[in-house]
Amino acid sequence: MNGGIWEMNAIQLMKAGGPLMVPILICSLIALAIVTEKLIYFASIRTDLLILKRQVFDYMKSNKIKESIQVCEVNRSPVAKILKAGIVKFGSSREEVKQSMEDVSLFEIPKLEGRLPALATIAHICPLLGLLGTVTGMTESFHTIQMRAASLNPVTPGDLAGGIGEALLTTVAGLMVAIPTFVAYNYCVSRINHVVLEMERSATELLNFMGQVSETSI
Repeated sequence: MNGGIWEMNAIQLMKAGGPLMVPILICSLIALAIVTEKLIYFASIRTDLLILKRQVFDYMKSNKIKESIQVCEVNRSPVAKILKAGIVKFGSSREEVKQSMEDVSLFEIPKLEGRLPALATIAHICPLLGLLGTVTGMTESFHTIQMRAASLNPVTPGDLAGGIGEALLTTVAGLMVAIPTFVAYNYCVSRINHVVLEMERSATELLNFMGQVSETSI
């Protein structure tokens, strides 16, 4: 204890922080699992969009529709799935092509945003759990004072240390979980917004390209 909380191991921190350290720990493990899963997912869908669109449009210029679809099928990016949805409707009206891509986006965007509400919830409730631990810890200290006064015994610093220590530790633990979780949440939101923007931009480019191809072929 001489070195402060940084010298304590996890078990000692859990005991000193009281029962509310358990839900805070559970929240930290869930947040870590979600962030790890999202990072792996983002890595799996990462692609060079310039190369992807160049290949797709070059095949379409040569009227190789099947080959352009195959390029999209081997790419895991949501942009590739949007492009494929539009290409399979090649020759249809602009509205049909647009609707096909919008239908796919309704499926892909929820996949991108999956579990983000849980991450946001953890970032918000962990400080509240820490605050609740602070309140319960201080309540314990006041209860100790009341019991000591009722028995006409003097209150010593040691009598209050447990409750105050629990109050401060839960606050620290709640913030230590909430801060990186909130940072991770904002990072994920930023990545998702970028992907969604690229999906919309690529869909518009494909629609315009198809319009040009149709005009050329007339």
